[in-house]
Amino acid sequence: MIEFPKPDVEQFFQTFLVTDFVVSPEEKQLVFSTNIGGHYNLWAMDLPNHFPYQLTFKNQTSQSLHYAKNGEFLIAGFDNDGDENTQLYAVAPHGGGLVPLRTSEKERHFFASLSDDGKRLYYTSTKGNSVYLNSYLYHLETGEEELILEGKEAPTFIGAVSPEEKSYIFIKQYGNTHNQLFAKVGEEEFSITPESKEPFLIHDIVYTSETEVYLLTNYETDLGYLAKFDLTTREFTKVLQVEQEDLATLKYSKKENALYLIGSYGVEDRLYKWSLIDNKLTKLPLPTSVVEKLVIAESGNVYALGRSATRPYNIYRSEDGGTSWEAMTNYQVPGVPENHLVEPEVLKYTSFDGLEIEALFFKAKPENDNGHVILWPHGGPQSLERKWFRAMFQLPLNEGYSIFAPNFRGSSNYGLKFMKMVEGDWGHGPRLDNIAGLDYLIENGYAERDKILLMGGSYGGYMALLLHGRHANYFKAVVDIFGVSNLFSFVESVPDFWKPYMEQWVGDPVKDKEKMTEDSPITYLDGMTKPMLVIQGANDPRVVKAESDQIVEALRSKGRDVEYLVLEDEGHGFSKKENEIKVYRKISEFFRQFIN
Repeated sequence: MIEFPKPDVEQFFQTFLVTDFVVSPEEKQLVFSTNIGGHYNLWAMDLPNHFPYQLTFKNQTSQSLHYAKNGEFLIAGFDNDGDENTQLYAVAPHGGGLVPLRTSEKERHFFASLSDDGKRLYYTSTKGNSVYLNSYLYHLETGEEELILEGKEAPTFIGAVSPEEKSYIFIKQYGNTHNQLFAKVGEEEFSITPESKEPFLIHDIVYTSETEVYLLTNYETDLGYLAKFDLTTREFTKVLQVEQEDLATLKYSKKENALYLIGSYGVEDRLYKWSLIDNKLTKLPLPTSVVEKLVIAESGNVYALGRSATRPYNIYRSEDGGTSWEAMTNYQVPGVPENHLVEPEVLKYTSFDGLEIEALFFKAKPENDNGHVILWPHGGPQSLERKWFRAMFQLPLNEGYSIFAPNFRGSSNYGLKFMKMVEGDWGHGPRLDNIAGLDYLIENGYAERDKILLMGGSYGGYMALLLHGRHANYFKAVVDIFGVSNLFSFVESVPDFWKPYMEQWVGDPVKDKEKMTEDSPITYLDGMTKPMLVIQGANDPRVVKAESDQIVEALRSKGRDVEYLVLEDEGHGFSKKENEIKVYRKISEFFRQFIN
């Protein structure tokens, strides 16, 4: 008999991903950003064929992707090695060289809209206003540019432009849990939502005509619902709320005169269609647990990019209004059958103060189980862990580790009130929610007290450092991936247009000095006694390299065991396959030392 080797790091991380996609107006071409070949580029398929070919060779992730309605070109945004300074380019449908549209070194450009005739580009940028941002109208034929919106009071973005370009909607972003919509019609500006004493969010917006706008918002409630605004009468109307559902994605099908809505409460998504003809709501099946992007073609066909716990990112198409789906791509873990991967169990437990917390527990299969559990506090913090594919989960599961991922207070998808619980409290409630989760695992036989490891990235890296400093007795070893180590230096080093949010989100360094000191991991160096691996991207604009440098230097000065891996060509994540493999091989080797 031929015996094949057990899958290793390389196989799990040779799983290719799709980060964005668009479809040509006539649906003859599907273009998507993927890391086939090890680096992100744009690839395409000529439909109905499913064989891809490469369009760009820039070797960078695309942050925005849009197909001109005349079919003549695409717009794509690329940064440089994770620095997040997106530059906008035109790409021919047959590929080749990129044509710079709006580029400026060390500035960010956020694509907003392209006119139907492909002649006018609307975008928002940091240039000239790095804190509150400015928005521009750029004429592609003449090269002329107009400043159409100057950000004031809060970072301000264009959200949508009307079909005939007679008005546009813009967003003032006061924080992660507070924004507000405004309309500009001619020279007049006015708010779309009525006055409210409580913060709220606008999740998504679409024009269905020149004067009608639909939006998803949690204005004066806890969960997102569908509302309508009439630009002529200026009337705001609540249209639809789905019970125990937070509606967050909204798309318009002109052919069907219907709205497609994605809702969720917790770890999975659900799809609905709301007919504007008869006000009928239909629940539709989804091909994946989580949808990352939804596109409605002019034909009415529906395209979805999504992933599930055991299936990576793939693109799907429905030709019958979301009733059935076909896979357009077939990305899998190479050499690993899907039934060898692990689906999570959904757990619920009570935290220290009676708050109910939902969590995912991935149990290693019996033939692999080494008895150890990795605690994974997610990033964000106003994000969550879901039933979505992560090679960084399925690899350690295959190596015998189980994984515990709690959606502690502050996580999204559980309502606005729950999401706000982390604001001004980065290090108390969420930290104790994680500890309560570990106690639940131990008490219920999911984990042994002396066989727990800790790993987190971004806010999860911050939480890994804080848990290490304050609760080291729970853990055998710790991995921090670009985590915040010092809240004081963090709030000073974030991108300029984040800074208006910092007081609400984290705290004020003067007024909240005591609380921020208490919640900073660097305060607890004496408690960080377990072996540690720290990983950092040198170009990270969110959690800058100095955050990792200072914790590593401080611990090493105390003689602590700290390994430090810096990736010179990465930012807040891993855009290059060789770097991703290098990082997770290192993590695998690091944890393997502690399982005997």
